[in-house]
Amino acid sequence: QAQLVESGGGLVQAGGSLNISCAASGLTFSEYAMAWFRRVPGKDREFVAAITWSGGNVYYADSVKGRFTISRDNSRSTVHLQMNSLKPEDTAVYYCATPNRSYYIALTDPHYDYWGQGTQVTVAS
Repeated sequence: QAQLVESGGGLVQAGGSLNISCAASGLTFSEYAMAWFRRVPGKDREFVAAITWSGGNVYYADSVKGRFTISRDNSRSTVHLQMNSLKPEDTAVYYCATPNRSYYIALTDPHYDYWGQGTQVTVAS
């Protein structure tokens, strides 16, 4: 069973940058897509970014396109989300996730089976 652990969240001023990471174990990491979602209290979980198993294809929500970059290091079983030009509306708990089947990617959360505990990102105005 896959286990995912996020790290790197925190408080940053608007316009600033933050890099969050997710360490995976219990799966052959290079065979699985990875994704980032976020949730604001009172709202549904929202797709942020996804990356295929090889890293060859990436996908972003329109709200973060051009500001966020998802990447992965298959040698270290980690996925990263570099967040630049942060806005107060980016404030949320960020979760990494992976599906329970290899070589499969989706952009909505019902397709993801394993989730990390989340890391808080707060952007002050």
